[in-house]
Amino acid sequence: MDNTELTEPLNFVENIVEEDLRTDKYEGRVHTRFPPEPNGYLHIGHAKSICLNFGIAERYKGLSNLRFDDTNPVAEDVEYVDSIQEDVKWLGFSWDDRLFFASDYYGQLYDYAVQLIKKGKAYVDDSTAEEIAAEKGTPTEPGVESKYRSRTVEENLRLFEEMKAGKYADGEKILRAKIDMASPNMHMRDPIMYRILNAEHHRTGDEWVIYPMYDFAHGICDSIEGITHSLCTLEFEVHRPLYEWFLQELEIYSPQQIEFAPLNLSYTVLSKRKLRKLVEEGHVMGWDDPRMPTVSGMRRRGYTPEAIRNFAKRIGVARRIGLIDLALLEYSVREDLNKKTARVMGVLNPLKLVITNYPEGEEELMEAINNPEDESMGTRKIPFSRELYIEKEDFREEAPRKFFRLKPDGMVRLKNAYIIRCDKFIKDESTGEVTEVHCTYFPESRSGSDTSGLKAKGVLHWVSIKDAVPAEVRLVDRLFKDPTPNEHKEVDFMEFLNEDSMNIITAYVEPSLKTAKVGDRVQFMRKGYFCLDKDSSEEKMVFNRTVTLKDNWAKRGK
Repeated sequence: MDNTELTEPLNFVENIVEEDLRTDKYEGRVHTRFPPEPNGYLHIGHAKSICLNFGIAERYKGLSNLRFDDTNPVAEDVEYVDSIQEDVKWLGFSWDDRLFFASDYYGQLYDYAVQLIKKGKAYVDDSTAEEIAAEKGTPTEPGVESKYRSRTVEENLRLFEEMKAGKYADGEKILRAKIDMASPNMHMRDPIMYRILNAEHHRTGDEWVIYPMYDFAHGICDSIEGITHSLCTLEFEVHRPLYEWFLQELEIYSPQQIEFAPLNLSYTVLSKRKLRKLVEEGHVMGWDDPRMPTVSGMRRRGYTPEAIRNFAKRIGVARRIGLIDLALLEYSVREDLNKKTARVMGVLNPLKLVITNYPEGEEELMEAINNPEDESMGTRKIPFSRELYIEKEDFREEAPRKFFRLKPDGMVRLKNAYIIRCDKFIKDESTGEVTEVHCTYFPESRSGSDTSGLKAKGVLHWVSIKDAVPAEVRLVDRLFKDPTPNEHKEVDFMEFLNEDSMNIITAYVEPSLKTAKVGDRVQFMRKGYFCLDKDSSEEKMVFNRTVTLKDNWAKRGK
């Protein structure tokens, strides 16, 4: 294949693929697959795998399948199947007509199990889970062979057929591969191939009561589908000898399993079990809570698929596990949103400002550029009037010398409007809090046609009080306050939950946002990027903060 147009450095997986293409190992084919278990929602770690599998196929003009590893009906649900398909599509990838399920191959998998029994390579075991664990041995001590290991081929075939027919209860019997109980690889010590589960499957109903284990099913499914490069994370490296053993013993086509480092992201947990605990115990609003590292949560928060793909590209594909700073993901989000979101005005912590020399009842429309990074996004009109809201933090009664926002006798420019001077302020006598600021404006200083000659270093955003739209704003932050919540073995990860991961306030936004649709992203000037949440209604707008304009956590670290 001619890759002269591909100038980016290759990762180690791409190097393997290119060598296989050079040697015609798979007759010039490249065929990958993404094989999620439908027992939860996808997270950012899965997104990295999706980008790798589908990206490799795209780069080398190959194919990529979406195949669900639906071998455990107890934990699976159609909800997860649907959400996974939505997430893959949202990330910008397509499996075309190659949507498969392990359950599509249940009949073939059963036949292959029978084939191994006939070869004397599998047997039915009546041992309990506790007995099997006790006989397994340790990494430094060999295991003990089961007393059922010597059953005849005929007896094993009969018992396996009876298992399939539903004659036995859950856990009463299992089918094991007969390999080597003294193997230094624990996964090769007569692993379980089938177990009994009297549970309804979301696709096959009650047709089956025995279900294959992942290690048995996965390689065979890869083989059936003609996968060339079976890409998986490093924890499956020790499973690779078993993957290859099943295919060799069955004498069927064998794909190549390649392991890469999983994503390890700071301030984040990526265990489905732990994420499920957060959901089931009510610490978050659901799998798509904007604080969750799930793809649906990031979508709801306002992350873009382009930002996630760029992040996956930045971190690359390696063999060695390392900790990726969450700030890099947030940077990728900022970089993408900066190019494509409108700059609008929203006041999160309002302070009333009165322009005393502006005519009462008068209003004018100020023109504002939607995005200076993209002129094609055009302009909009913003109403301006005598009474405005500004941010409380933008006024100080006693200000340091380099405070360039509003202060007594100081001047600032109101964004897209006029220069104003602070004349006086009003305080609440009981609290001492400033409640109102009175200013003078200079009519000749209008933005775009300023002839005043006045200079103002500071620029403030604002909204007209009579036109402002109240909105619920969720200040979303990191869900954990420790960079490595998984690594404290003596402390439960829940101890590191950030109690300030979502603060809800009432803000006031400019009226142009009345036409915003759920999922629309904007930049509130000087405040960050925000996304209109699905909880919005005609009566109430709800925004999630997607990301701040700068890395606030870096400042906290300093």
